[in-house]
Amino acid sequence: MSFRDYGVVSFAGILFGKIPYGKEEAMCSGVEWSEHGGGCGGSNPIEGPAQIKAQPNSNLNLSVLLHLRLAPKSSPFHHSTLLVLLLLSDRFTATTSYADSVWNFKVHQVWSPCIDRDISKIRMKEEEVNRCQIQEWYPKFKSVSIKTLIHELPEPFIEYLLDDSGPFLLPISITNEDALPNRVHNPHEEEDYQVSEGSDDESEQPSSSPPSFPKLELEIKESIKTLGGAIFPKLNWSAPKDASWISTTGTLRCTSFSEVALLFKSSDSLVHDLCHAYDSCSDKTSSRPRSFFLALRKWYPSFRPDMEFRCFVKGQHLIGISQREVTTFYPVLMEKKDDVRTLIHDFFTNKIRSRFDSENYTFDVYVTGDDRVKLMDFNPWAAFTLPLLFTWEELDQEIEVDMRIVESRREVRPGLKTAVPYDYFDTSPGSGWDQFLRNVGEEELTHQNRGA
Repeated sequence: MSFRDYGVVSFAGILFGKIPYGKEEAMCSGVEWSEHGGGCGGSNPIEGPAQIKAQPNSNLNLSVLLHLRLAPKSSPFHHSTLLVLLLLSDRFTATTSYADSVWNFKVHQVWSPCIDRDISKIRMKEEEVNRCQIQEWYPKFKSVSIKTLIHELPEPFIEYLLDDSGPFLLPISITNEDALPNRVHNPHEEEDYQVSEGSDDESEQPSSSPPSFPKLELEIKESIKTLGGAIFPKLNWSAPKDASWISTTGTLRCTSFSEVALLFKSSDSLVHDLCHAYDSCSDKTSSRPRSFFLALRKWYPSFRPDMEFRCFVKGQHLIGISQREVTTFYPVLMEKKDDVRTLIHDFFTNKIRSRFDSENYTFDVYVTGDDRVKLMDFNPWAAFTLPLLFTWEELDQEIEVDMRIVESRREVRPGLKTAVPYDYFDTSPGSGWDQFLRNVGEEELTHQNRGA
């Protein structure tokens, strides 16, 4: 169980509530808040989504109880960890006054990404979700999208992705391709490491053998070659963006089947596609589609994240455009905002509107350097789709086309760039991380004593 199981969570620690992802609940043990020393507050546990809104540059004095209970696994916040998280964003400043588990924060701006509304109440049909699968929409919009080759995945590969009962094993490559091709390899270090064969424990079970998917590997290898030697992968709906940290480039760029398998096996977000795709459907009949597909999309080195946008369509009308990469401030967008809005609106009117059957949906586009618009993806309305610089409550209202971008560094939203692994949160006495730090400290002290 990790925070990623519950969707996007703000750094501030005040937006935790019941987040509609699965049966478990994330509960904040209490929140007290007041605006300019007055207003309202309460110390009861929050049930349902919670939010505290503030206008840019306004100040809120917050007292937040930091103990967070995640069912079924408890994981308390610790003062130092939360303070580090807050300071990672220049939108927050924190005082040093606290009593027990209560900190006082001076917050410049609080944002609420996708949990400011109970999106579990927004229902759709399975057919609406299915239309957003890349193998469904790409053939129709191929001429206005980027080059993509799609492979149906065999069921044994899906079972491999879902299996977490044993050690983390990558498939055996029949072409001897490395999932981490750029890592530093020192064969001399291996001489100091010897494996002792045999065991005194006769009941020890034999180790698991890595799987192998030779037919799929050869098909993917050929497709990658056709697409210029580098691709980024995607499942029916989702790309393994949360696993990009594990690659040697820190991106989704892949040049082999082994790299694709590494990203897919390491990704938590793909579990949505595999197990929870229809959780928001009123006519849900299954937890997963009949088949899964791997989309290999051509990698463009010149791709600029500042020129990717998410567009929101309600009742077949374009009502919102948001900067896609909200974790960074791009000054160039301030100059190009009006031109980009016109380009995207024309693209929607001429290429999308009459050809996509859903009434409400979102789509992502990329604007090239020569002002061409490329379709990147479709996503369902609400459900698991992030509204980015909007809220779903705002988008449900009748509004004209509104384009939003990050207009200053203080408006940057937290994301993977400022995230830390879940294990870092558990630094309580006796935890694995605590024990690791103790061992490191003892080894360092021993080394210093020997040197003396």
